[in-house]
Amino acid sequence: MTAGALTCRVVSPLDPDEQRAGSRDAWEGAAAGWGRRAERIREWGMPVSVAMVDALNLQPGQRVLELAAGPGDTGFMAAERVRGADDADVAGTLLSTDGAEAMLEVARRRAAQAGIDNVEFRQLELEWIDLPTASVDAVLCRWGIMLIVDPAAAAQEIRRVLRAGGRAALAVWDDPQRNPWATIPGAAMVELGYAPPPDPDAPGMFSLAAEGALGDLLQDAGFTGVQVRAVPLMRTCDAVEEYIAETAEMSTSFRATFGRLTVAQQGEVAAKITAAAAPFTAPDGSLRLPGSSLVAGADG
Repeated sequence: MTAGALTCRVVSPLDPDEQRAGSRDAWEGAAAGWGRRAERIREWGMPVSVAMVDALNLQPGQRVLELAAGPGDTGFMAAERVRGADDADVAGTLLSTDGAEAMLEVARRRAAQAGIDNVEFRQLELEWIDLPTASVDAVLCRWGIMLIVDPAAAAQEIRRVLRAGGRAALAVWDDPQRNPWATIPGAAMVELGYAPPPDPDAPGMFSLAAEGALGDLLQDAGFTGVQVRAVPLMRTCDAVEEYIAETAEMSTSFRATFGRLTVAQQGEVAAKITAAAAPFTAPDGSLRLPGSSLVAGADG
């Protein structure tokens, strides 16, 4: 999952249960847009998915858990690697999970379209994973753990459900300055006074972006052999109008705020976004917006 331009950020004055409920409702509302844009998400997120799956050293016959799966792409790659030969005695499986049932419906549909049949779907929360201890061989979580109230609890739960010798791969977003694709729309809203600045203490896209934060989180949860590296990616759009429309479709918070503005105010926001995106805009008007994700691999 993502944040910033495509984030469901919860305001911190709420108590933890209210934060969790608000985040879940936001993702339920965003799922339809994510479904329509699923191929675009798969395309620009592929470098991160590849790095994560490679970090797991998967073998045929293993059971993989994906948390905060969203449209499911990273887990689907893992499902292919653990499937094994058609005549194998034990076929590997994927358990694809998300906190939002509407997101699971998106993943179910995409798995069926892709012919991926060694996958189960279940609604699960990161902070209390409703699975037995030592029940999976590997865990994936792309762009989810930084969006929850208690990432430390989630890291401990991930380690709990891993079998001895199991591996986990997690991805979070890198420093905001390395992710203009995500920061430009929200910054435009804030600069124009149409949205408040993001709360630095609330769950959000960059809450684990600080140097060492992701590695420390995993080490504190008892993981060993933790390795974290930055993976570059690129979000492309044919025009700034597509960029704004895509952001509005996938982000409930941006869409709600943008939708309440007058036509003139929306034009102000579009002009501000266009100016900020100018360094990444080609002569034909197309955009190439860089990003960076941190990917961690660790032994449970």
